Amino acid sequence: MERGTPDGPATQSAVAGRIPLAVVVVNGAGLVSHWSSGARRLFGYAKDEAVGRRAVDLLPVSGALPEEATTPLDLPDGYEELDSGLEASLGGHTSYPAAGRARLSEPGRDRVDVLWWAYPLVGPGPERLLVLAADADRLRRENPDDPVDPEGATERIAPGFGLHTEFPGYEELARRLPEILPSMGVAEGSRIVSQVLELGYPVLEFSQHDRVPVTPDWGVPRRAERKARRERVARAVAAGQPVPQDLADEAEDLEYLAVRERLEFLNEVSGRIGTSLDLARTINEVSRAIVPRFANVACTYLREQVVAGEGFAEGVPDSTTMWHRVALEHTDEPGRWDDVVPVGEAMPFPADTPFFQCMTTGDPVLIPHISEEMGHAIASELDKRDIRPFIVDRSMLIVPLKARNVVLGFSVLLRHPDRIVFNDMDRVTGAELAARAALVLDNARMYTYQENVAETLQDSMLPHIAPRMSGCDIATRYLPGTLLGRVGGDWFDSVKLPGSRTALVVGDVMGHGLNSAAMMGQLRTAVQTMAALDLPPAQLLRNLDDLAQRLGEQYLATCLYAVYDPIAGELQISNAGHIPPVVVRAEDGRSDLLDLPTGAPIGVGGVPFETVRIPVAPGDRLVMCTDGLVEVRGEDIAVGLATLCESAAHPAASMDDACDTIIRALAVTFTEAGRGGRKDDVALLMARLNGIAAEDVADWQLQVDPREVGRARRLVRAQLRRWGLEQLVETAELLVSEVVTNAVRHAHGDQLALRLVRSDVVQCEVIDDEHTLPTLLSTGADDEFGRGLAVVSALAREWGSARAGDGKSVWFELSLPR
Repeated sequence: MERGTPDGPATQSAVAGRIPLAVVVVNGAGLVSHWSSGARRLFGYAKDEAVGRRAVDLLPVSGALPEEATTPLDLPDGYEELDSGLEASLGGHTSYPAAGRARLSEPGRDRVDVLWWAYPLVGPGPERLLVLAADADRLRRENPDDPVDPEGATERIAPGFGLHTEFPGYEELARRLPEILPSMGVAEGSRIVSQVLELGYPVLEFSQHDRVPVTPDWGVPRRAERKARRERVARAVAAGQPVPQDLADEAEDLEYLAVRERLEFLNEVSGRIGTSLDLARTINEVSRAIVPRFANVACTYLREQVVAGEGFAEGVPDSTTMWHRVALEHTDEPGRWDDVVPVGEAMPFPADTPFFQCMTTGDPVLIPHISEEMGHAIASELDKRDIRPFIVDRSMLIVPLKARNVVLGFSVLLRHPDRIVFNDMDRVTGAELAARAALVLDNARMYTYQENVAETLQDSMLPHIAPRMSGCDIATRYLPGTLLGRVGGDWFDSVKLPGSRTALVVGDVMGHGLNSAAMMGQLRTAVQTMAALDLPPAQLLRNLDDLAQRLGEQYLATCLYAVYDPIAGELQISNAGHIPPVVVRAEDGRSDLLDLPTGAPIGVGGVPFETVRIPVAPGDRLVMCTDGLVEVRGEDIAVGLATLCESAAHPAASMDDACDTIIRALAVTFTEAGRGGRKDDVALLMARLNGIAAEDVADWQLQVDPREVGRARRLVRAQLRRWGLEQLVETAELLVSEVVTNAVRHAHGDQLALRLVRSDVVQCEVIDDEHTLPTLLSTGADDEFGRGLAVVSALAREWGSARAGDGKSVWFELSLPR
């Protein structure tokens, strides 16, 4: 026990002694909820007798100690000196820390002079008061030779918790009690207190001048103290004497409580981690569970593939394996570690390091004390930065994050020099903690990987539709039915057709998951292929139904196929068992659910499909969706359809806002009806049918005569100039000449049709009565024919061909000048 000299600086007085304390916790009803072994020895009641009884009945006091009864022990200013302060505290009449001296008197027992401290507890738990007490005579016996300060200073004694700093003020202590208790995190007041009390004997440390806190030190006495107690037990056994009861009780309590504390720690950490399948959140939960309770520093590394959410080959990592530093938690001053070991850095670890040993063997590596030589050896292998100041004189434990026989990463744990070094029990505890954390991390990794696969699959199957097509604007939404099932069978699409028309499609494969998504991909591809052939809607659904039956009996889907002609102002719609679309009229804002023949789902077979023509005006909106938007189990679908019509008619600043309004309205409707959230996928497509004005369309009839090629050039040149598109004249003349020449050469009748349309592009279309579609040819230097379409393909923004009525249509587009 060190002592400061009278002439030495007061602040240099060293910690002096260690006295067992009685620890009692009182709940809001004034009943004892915790009674330590020290309380049993000091007050004479067993734990079973004390817990649940009124505290005032167990702590009898008989007035303030007479001044001559004890060596004067000055308390901090403002503390109660009478036992009435303890009675007030036990009765719940104080909201601030108190301390004092009291005398315990019971029949048949010597008088005991007691020093006590009471701390109010604030938190979610039932505990409301923490009482510490110590035998004053033991304090005097521990230091019989204490010198008297020549300046008249007297002993100051004050218990506290946590840091070895000056004892805080009373109000600040009450406020900071939860965060300055050792081995615990912040904001866990009641749990902290209840666990700290199970750690054995807090130690009352005192000096001649300084106020020093109580330090439970994980509930296990320091190594020297344990050794001394074992020697006392060994001497008693060797002499044939009974082991002193206090040592036997203490050893039993400490062994039980040390194991219990670690089991509670592991149980608590297991409950705190894995609250989500988010990888980053899981990593932070693990780090915060370790620091400061188990270690002062926790630095976590994960394999590169784990961070990226990718799969990786099983096997032992090597010196080329890249490890990402994903988390760093510590109790040092903020920013101290940031420059040396920044989070987010990726690096390999050389073979001659304990880190490499841990990640290759899959076993924890324990270094109780890192010497200067060892710190230099470790730092020399890591050539990026000098980490010696951060590891020398510290205790290190490296634990692997290993799950399903694969090392996902590892955590480097450090303890400050003023803490007990890591031991074998800590190694077991750390390994178990890492194993539990690794399993949670691996679940998060696999979820992230599967989610990425699902998103990639869904994105590859759902089209990226341009917001503007010829004569219409389009907005879409896709919502998966569940967070864990990002892939489904709902889809939407749009296809450019000849004549400035657009095909709009919404479909829903029955079922969920990968099988439905795969079927959806096949059907969507088939729809795109047949739409490009410009098949009528009913014929397209007939062909799609035949295809589904050939693919298998399980191929069942609903589909709504519409073709919008912006020049004619008309919709042609055919339905295969799908919910009908909604048309919102621009003239009066009225929304109508279109009355269409329902048809049978795709894959049923043997049912005819019909095409319905719907006239539309510029500004009208068409809303097409799958049943997941309007139907919830237990609710009439008519409710959803009515809400769809109503919400679709609401004015909106943009098409995207209009889609969001519909989705929110349907969600609110079903929530208010008590049906909960939707479980099915949702595909929503909205098209604003802008139309193309008559002055933006020019039609001509041409004779099947080579001389008409020149006339076609003149007609196009004049129309472009009327539209103010002089810059396009030269290119347009060349391309229309090639297309009309091909039509004249291959047509069977005596008439050709030429159309020029201005929208967001200029489209030129030539229609003849030949069914054979033109194709690009490979031409040699001496070939006379076959170069026309190569010129069109090179100069046009886009071109194509399709069957149209009794013949074919060949078209090309030119971008408008900027």
